[in-house]
Amino acid sequence: MALLRFLMVLSLGVWLGSILFFGAVLAPTVFSVLPTRALAGSVVSRSLSSLHVIGMVCGALFLLSSVIYARIGGRMAEVFATRNLLVLVMLLVTLYAQYGIGAKMNRMRVEMGEIDRVAPADPRRVEFNRLHIWSTRLEGTVLILGLAALFLTSRKLP
Repeated sequence: MALLRFLMVLSLGVWLGSILFFGAVLAPTVFSVLPTRALAGSVVSRSLSSLHVIGMVCGALFLLSSVIYARIGGRMAEVFATRNLLVLVMLLVTLYAQYGIGAKMNRMRVEMGEIDRVAPADPRRVEFNRLHIWSTRLEGTVLILGLAALFLTSRKLP
């Protein structure tokens, strides 16, 4: 039982730590160090895809551990505990960020070429910037939901 709780907390910790590192360290550093925004955007895009894979693996590990934890404890109703629902929503948001918004941004990036050569008023760049804002909001949403799930998970479970 203790191992399952540990896996639940660890999976959320890795996921949330990855999001924080990406947003607070990796993305700002890459954009300040690399010679072009296009190159930095490529690195960030690739890293974001890896972040999403980490999130999907951690989310699946969390849910699997939590379901086993509930089953061993004879509390199958706990499968629908708030912490599990939060992680499920985190997974859905991550999937949408990766395969919805992220995929569209990648297609646009290829279509536009070097984004700095596209006029700021160009409808493609306006749309790209709008999608970037939504991408950032979705990552923030996953972080907030994850903090709530971590709080609920780290409390004394029955």
